[in-house]
Amino acid sequence: MDTNTRAKLAAVAARARLLGLEMVYAAASGHLGGSFSAMDILTLLYQEEMRVDPARPQDPDRDRFVLSKGHCTPALYPTLALRGYFPVADLAQFRRIDGHMSGHAEMRHVPGVDMSTGSLGQGISAAVGMALAGKLDRKDYRVYALLGDGELEEGQVWEAAMAAAKYQLDHLCAVVDVNGLQIDGPTEKVMPTEPLDEKFAAFGWNVVSCDGHDFDSIAAALTAARAASGRPTVVLARTVKGKGVSFMENDAGWHGKAPNAEQYAKARAELAAQVEALGRQAGWSGAELTAALTGISGKEGN
Repeated sequence: MDTNTRAKLAAVAARARLLGLEMVYAAASGHLGGSFSAMDILTLLYQEEMRVDPARPQDPDRDRFVLSKGHCTPALYPTLALRGYFPVADLAQFRRIDGHMSGHAEMRHVPGVDMSTGSLGQGISAAVGMALAGKLDRKDYRVYALLGDGELEEGQVWEAAMAAAKYQLDHLCAVVDVNGLQIDGPTEKVMPTEPLDEKFAAFGWNVVSCDGHDFDSIAAALTAARAASGRPTVVLARTVKGKGVSFMENDAGWHGKAPNAEQYAKARAELAAQVEALGRQAGWSGAELTAALTGISGKEGN
C-alpha cells in the first residue's frame, strides 16, 4: 500500500470515529467501544476493498457486507456516509424516534446497509446465505461479514461456519474483531473462545490473522482471503476496544454507554486532534479539514 493511500485511510477512519462519538453523545445511547475497534477495518473495506457504488446501492453485482455485530452502527453509518451513500448530516437522526437510523443496522431505510442485524450470531448466517446464492447464480461478488469475538459464543455462528465450509464458499470472508472484551468483561473470563485459529481451521476455514489497526496488515489479510480457493476465509483481526480515545481503550465499561458532557469534550478533543493531524498528512485542504471537524449538527465543535 502506498503512503498516500495509507494516510487517506487513517484520516478517514479518524473522522469516522469523531462522527461516531458525536452520534452517540447526541443520542445519549449507543455502542462506542466495539465501533471504534472496528473502524479501521470498515474504512479499508469500503474505501479500498469492496466493489460498491454509492449511486447504485442495490446493484445486483455489488460486493455485500453484513455487520453481524449489529449494534456497532456508530462505525457502519459514518463509514457509509464518508463513502458517499448519504450526507453526513443524516447521522444526526441516529436513534431518534423521528429518524430512520436505528441503533442496530437497518437495511430498509439506510442506503448501503445490506442486511438488518442486531441479534448476535444471525448476521453471519445471512452472509452465508448471500454467498451461497451468489454461487448458485454464478455471480462473482464477494460477501464480507464482521463479527465480534464475544459474538462467537453464539452457537449459530458455528452452524453457519459448518455450512460455509460444506458449500465451499470461497467468496465469503468473515472478519472477527478480536478486541478481547465484551459487555460483561474479558472474553477469556466470560466464556473462553480461544484458540480461534485452530477452531476455525477445524471447521474447514482458511484462517488469516492481522493487526486490525494496521492498514497494510488488514489489506494483506484480505488479499489472502481473495486468493483462497474451495473454502471460506476468516480474518482474525486483533484490535483495541475503544481505539482512538485514551480513557476508552481496553475498558469494557465503554461497550455500550454514552459519554457525559465532560467525557465527550475530552474524547472529542482527542479525536479532533487526530483528524487534523492525519488530514494534513493526507493532503486535505483547509476547507476539507474544516468540513471534517464540523459536527453532525453542522457546527464546528458540535
